[in-house]
Amino acid sequence: MSDTPISTLAPQRAAIIASDAQALDVARALAADFALEAAQRDRERRLPLPELERYSQSGLWGITVPREYGGAGVSRVTLAEVTAIISAADGSLGQIPQNHYYALEVLRVNGSADQKRRFYARALAGERFGNALAEVGTRTAAERRTRLSPDGEGGWRINGSKFYCTGALYAQWIPTATVGDDAIQRLAFVRRDSPGVEVIDDWSGFGQRVTGSGTVLFKDVAVPAENVMVLVDPTAPPNTIKPLAQIIHAAIDLGIGQAALADALEFVRNRSRPWIDAGVERAADDPLTLSEFGRLSIRLDAARALVARAGRILDVATADPQPHLVAAAAIAVAEARALTTESALAAGTKLFELAGTQATLDHLNLDRHWRNARTHTLHDPVRWKRHAVGNYYLNDAVPGRVGTT
Repeated sequence: MSDTPISTLAPQRAAIIASDAQALDVARALAADFALEAAQRDRERRLPLPELERYSQSGLWGITVPREYGGAGVSRVTLAEVTAIISAADGSLGQIPQNHYYALEVLRVNGSADQKRRFYARALAGERFGNALAEVGTRTAAERRTRLSPDGEGGWRINGSKFYCTGALYAQWIPTATVGDDAIQRLAFVRRDSPGVEVIDDWSGFGQRVTGSGTVLFKDVAVPAENVMVLVDPTAPPNTIKPLAQIIHAAIDLGIGQAALADALEFVRNRSRPWIDAGVERAADDPLTLSEFGRLSIRLDAARALVARAGRILDVATADPQPHLVAAAAIAVAEARALTTESALAAGTKLFELAGTQATLDHLNLDRHWRNARTHTLHDPVRWKRHAVGNYYLNDAVPGRVGTT
């Protein structure tokens, strides 16, 4: 585990991105730099503190802030493409802001006007929101045990333990999923430096190694009432919070798969030897290799198209969250997530199958693509996404409020 001190001081004011096109340009420029030492960071488990500062200061962490609050309010298509671009450069850096965007979507859907004004301003200033959502030891992934209790003075107190808290290690704020005595789940925006908050860098997963996705402990942490909002209200109409979170996951997988394909192409062109029975001089002329690269490229192109399609459908539901439009968005995102999961895993595996034994050498660290894909795609079982998609088309069954879509 790292003993690198993590600063929670507010950063310098971030740049403000004004358009979708600018967001994509900034993402491409950052990605070119982030890719240079991605393999080394992963191998050494070097926490990407300088890179994260540049990333959040670039303005990209504020691109989903609505225009009426000073942000670019970019399309979900653009958000997904930005995420894929960064994830292709570094599969950990692409993952870290996922729940930052999720928290901003909860804020958009469930926050009060005052909460939106305050927290959107912080996001635009460059402050990072981590997360404390998941817990271990619960009956299901949706169950919460971290308690939110009235303090008797109009505020709240939080007690509990969270794990897989991606981004919390690097954040100024930790949006925390809680449950009250009334069984309502609420999201509390907790300052990272609040008394009683302990962030532990104990993430040891073999993939996405520098996301800092460890433990957060809450011991009688005071939270003002104005920093708490409903997270899950079973009586409220369907909303776009879950599809937004899921399309970012799909984009992360897409980026990881694209990076694996790019490294495979480079290796086969320049280092691999042809199979002796192929009767060719170069590995790049092996007919079976050509076929497999064609198959993989088609799958990744199809995955990219499905992610873009899902973003367009999600844009419609975001602007007009009627139940049938939200359901259509959830299904479109599930379709994209199913294919990006399969494509990312296939790309990570085919890299070695086509590149050969040399590609397994430790100093190359090409296995990080498969490790990143395998770790990240465990968030939500793709088999249940196929089930939800099939049930939607066959039985007109809308996706559930809790689950994987």
